[in-house]
Amino acid sequence: MEGTKRSNIQLESHVEIVQKHHQRTGELTDGYVAQILTKSPNHPHGIKVRLETGEVGRVKNILEDD
Repeated sequence: MEGTKRSNIQLESHVEIVQKHHQRTGELTDGYVAQILTKSPNHPHGIKVRLETGEVGRVKNILEDD
């Protein structure tokens, strides 16, 4: 699922984010959403979230937990 719509993301969703300093390389960090920081319903570069580990970035992929 895409990370550009706020409605697709819930707290504790398993996601892959790209952090600001990794935008050029596209390096992804995976984790669980602790806080949704973007207030608008969608964002072309991805919804900004804070992971449980404290890392902040824009959601690129929403992962399915089995």
